Amino acid sequence: MRHTLLAAAISLVLPHASMAAEPSTSALVDARMEQITSIRRDLHQNPELSNRETRTAKVVAAELKKLGFEVSTGIAHTGVVGILKGGKPGPRLVIRADMDGLPVTEEVDLPFASKAKGEYQGKEVGVMHACGHDVHTATTLGVASALASLRKDLPGEVMFIFQPAEEGAPAGEEGGAPLMVKEGVFKNFKPDALFGMHVTSMYHVGTVALRPGGIMASSDTFHMTVHGKQTHGATPWKGIDPIVAGADIVMSAQSIVSRRMDINKDPVVLTFGIFDGGQRFNIVPDSATLQGTLRAFDTGMRDQALADLRQVAEHVAAAHGATIEMEVPVAGARNPVNYNDPELTADVTASLVKVLGKDSVIFADRWTASEDFPQLGVSVSAPSVYFFVGGTPKDQDTKTVAFNHSPRFFVDEGALRTGTEAMLQASLDFLGYSAP
Repeated sequence: MRHTLLAAAISLVLPHASMAAEPSTSALVDARMEQITSIRRDLHQNPELSNRETRTAKVVAAELKKLGFEVSTGIAHTGVVGILKGGKPGPRLVIRADMDGLPVTEEVDLPFASKAKGEYQGKEVGVMHACGHDVHTATTLGVASALASLRKDLPGEVMFIFQPAEEGAPAGEEGGAPLMVKEGVFKNFKPDALFGMHVTSMYHVGTVALRPGGIMASSDTFHMTVHGKQTHGATPWKGIDPIVAGADIVMSAQSIVSRRMDINKDPVVLTFGIFDGGQRFNIVPDSATLQGTLRAFDTGMRDQALADLRQVAEHVAAAHGATIEMEVPVAGARNPVNYNDPELTADVTASLVKVLGKDSVIFADRWTASEDFPQLGVSVSAPSVYFFVGGTPKDQDTKTVAFNHSPRFFVDEGALRTGTEAMLQASLDFLGYSAP
C-alpha cells in the first residue's frame, strides 16, 4: 500500500498539474543555468578524494563569499558552511551537499572527463565524480545564488553545508557528517529542518523520487580476525586453518538473514566484502581477516543481526579450534536510517509537484545503500527530507545503464535544472517566501 501522505500531497496540487513551473522559480533557475553547468563541469574535471577536497572547497567558498554569505571553512578538514540571513523573521533551514569524488578511473567520453589522480590506500588511483557529488555541489550553489537574490524579502535563515568525505574518511582519519557535528557545525545554528538530495541513474532525467519514512538503509561496518595456527599446507592436521574457519563463518552467517530475520517486516542485507588470508599457496597462515557491511531499515532488526553475527562468528571459530577478534560493528563507521519525516515529506512533495508537474514526482523505492546525511538531523533532533534526482537520459534503460560508483556513470545535465528547481522550490515554500 502506498503511503497516504505522499498520495495526499500529490492530490492537493492535481488541479495545477498542467501549469508550467512557477515563473519566479523557473526564471531564477534559467538565469543561473550557465553558471551551474560551468561549475559542475569544472568540478567533474577536477575531482578530489575524501578529506582532500581542498580545491573544491576553495571554489565553493569563493562563490558563497561573492553572494555575501557568512562563510566558514576548514570544518571537518575541508568542509565549507555558508549562512544566508533573510530580511524577514522565519524558520531555519539546512541544505546539504557532499563534495568528494571516488577512487575510480573515468571511462566516460566527455570533453570534461576527469584525468585526475590521487592516493588511496597507499596506491595511486584515478579519481572520478562517479557518484554525482559534482552535481550536488553545483546545483546547491545555484540554489544559494537564487535565494541570495531574494534576501530582502526572504524569511528566516539558511545554512548551506558543503560536506567532505561522504564516501568515508581514509583509514585512520575522521571525516564526513559525524566530524562536522563533532566540530560544532550547529553550535550557533539550530535548524528547524534539513534538506538533501542525490542524483542517481535509477531514474530518468526530469524525474524526482521520494517517500516518507526510511528511504535509505542504516549501515554498519564489521571487522574480524580469525586466529589459527600456521603449518605446512601438506600437513594441515598440525595446525589450525583460519581460512577454512573464516570460510565457514562467511557461509554460516548467511543464515542470519535467511533464517533469523523476519523479512516480512523489513529487508536486511549482510555482505562480506573482504577476505584476506595467507601469502603462499602451500602454507596455512596464522590468521585471516574478514570485513563486511550490514544494512537495515529497522533498529531492532539491525541490533539483532549484529548480535547474531557476533554469536555465529565466535562459535564457528571455536568449532574449528580457532579464536577470533571482532569489532562488530566498527566504532565510527555507522550511519542511521535515512528517514524522511512524513509530514515534512508531504509538504516537500507538494512543492516538487508544483514546480515539476505530477508526472515527474514519483514514489521512490527503498535503497539499501546508505548515507551519512541523517547524522546531521539526528544530532539536533530536527526533521529532514532527502530525495533522488534522476540522471539517466530518457532514451536509455535505467535497468541497464552504469550505476553510481561505476567508471561509466553518466549524468544527463538536464538533472542540473531538475535538481536546482526542486530544491529551490522546496526551500522557498518551507521558508514561507511570497513574491512581493
